[in-house]
Amino acid sequence: MEQDYKQALNLEYWTLAYSILEAVVAIVFGTLAGSVALLSFGLDSVAEMLSGLVLVWRLKKQSSVSSKAEEDRLERKAQKLVGVSFFLLAGYVLYEIIKMLVTSSIPEPSLPGIIIAVLALVAMPIFSYKKYNLGQKMDLNSLIADAKETLVCSLLSLALLVGLAANYFFGLWQLDPVVSLLIVLFLLREGWELLTEEE
Repeated sequence: MEQDYKQALNLEYWTLAYSILEAVVAIVFGTLAGSVALLSFGLDSVAEMLSGLVLVWRLKKQSSVSSKAEEDRLERKAQKLVGVSFFLLAGYVLYEIIKMLVTSSIPEPSLPGIIIAVLALVAMPIFSYKKYNLGQKMDLNSLIADAKETLVCSLLSLALLVGLAANYFFGLWQLDPVVSLLIVLFLLREGWELLTEEE
């Protein structure tokens, strides 16, 4: 079992490293292009980082757990923290969508954004699959929840790719706020499930 916890920690460290890089690049290029969808995707990577940090904290605490009841409390707390990170991010993305529409800001096409979306579409399902299987094996709902967050990131990368490619190749910038709104809906749904899940 100790080996499983080490493997889970390593997965979280790799996800954190990737998410940091993805967040920085997406936020920089999203800001430069004025793309709320790309900026939102970068912020989703921040949520992925927060989720990963919660899991690192949760897994490191395991060695000091002395009872099943204490482990259950720790697990529930980790799930709630991941859920809160979803809601915080959804609120910010929604604010950016409204600001974009009110100021009538038209995003510039972004080739770097398309590349980021393609990379995420490859990397995130792998991380998600490994986390989910390990979470099932270890019976850790917080790790399974984190795997779902990672899967959401990969699904959002597909939506982002469609939106950015439509703008880049066809000038259909209107898909940018639509994709951003999809990100908000995904985040709210996942956050709600985590916060309302019964003990």
